[in-house]
Amino acid sequence: MEQSSYVKTTFQDTIATIEFFHSASNSFPSSQLAELTNAINNLNTNTAVRVIILKSAGDKAFCAGASFDELLSVSNLEEGGQFFSGFANVINAMRKSNKIIIGRIHGKTVGGGVGLAAACDYTFATTKALIKLSELAIGIGPFVIEPAVSRKIGKPALAEMTLDAENWKSAQWAFDNKLFTQLFDDAGTMDEALEKFATRLSSYNPEALYEMKKVLWEGTENWDVLLKERAAVSGKLVLSDFTVNALNAFKQK
Repeated sequence: MEQSSYVKTTFQDTIATIEFFHSASNSFPSSQLAELTNAINNLNTNTAVRVIILKSAGDKAFCAGASFDELLSVSNLEEGGQFFSGFANVINAMRKSNKIIIGRIHGKTVGGGVGLAAACDYTFATTKALIKLSELAIGIGPFVIEPAVSRKIGKPALAEMTLDAENWKSAQWAFDNKLFTQLFDDAGTMDEALEKFATRLSSYNPEALYEMKKVLWEGTENWDVLLKERAAVSGKLVLSDFTVNALNAFKQK
């Protein structure tokens, strides 16, 4: 019987690959966000691992963001804050990881999925990896992931993307704005390049890689508090009649 969701970690030499899957376009319920956070944190004590590859399963969407079903089930401020803290916890785990994290983005990416891509240290993507921040269209905003996204693409590009909440941005746009580091026409070519890059990177001095990781994330030390505050903002907005009606309308499309 095929699993409807999972997070699994596999190892090849000094490279760990974390793969996530959900039958609803690789979207995330809170339980799976916790699994992903734990998977990233658990690798911190594994001295044999030098590089992490983050990917999702399948050949369609990379990540459809938060689970709409769970968003609709939020009934109070505490539940709302807890749900959005799930993405905050993943981003903070990626930020504080002592490994370089390479993202493999093979398909469309929405909302929280854009945050995951932004929290990677280096990203490989295909031209099918369109991106969208649709949060404003459902009455909330990309508040939790904004610091990670802005860190990569800057506030002007964030505004362009966020305010045009119902339209996709191309993978080329994401590449031009530094969300994607390398861009490929197909997954096969991407995977070949990714394997070579990860293998080469994992051959470097692990202490030097960790020191470089700390340099890359300088100035983000307040994110434990900041992202929790942002989760509370989203948790409040998701209770509004506007958002409940918008989510139901999206589900019926």
